[in-house]
Amino acid sequence: MEQERQVEEIAQWMLEELKSAGNLHQDRAVAYIRENYGDAFIYINENGNVSIDKEVKKRFKKLHAGRAAWERDGFFWAWV
Repeated sequence: MEQERQVEEIAQWMLEELKSAGNLHQDRAVAYIRENYGDAFIYINENGNVSIDKEVKKRFKKLHAGRAAWERDGFFWAWV
């Protein structure tokens, strides 16, 4: 399915960004997703913040296999 392929592409991009920069800020990921995929994988969460689709985050988590952690205060992922 097209959506599954796009989820995989986004998660792979996120992993590559994390590898190259050592961290990945959510606003950078959101900007990339919007620019390349529109708003289909973006939503506003219960706190009013822009967030990334749960399926994308699930796939990203599988790809980094627990080697990265979400830094809630800074809105970014970093290697642990």
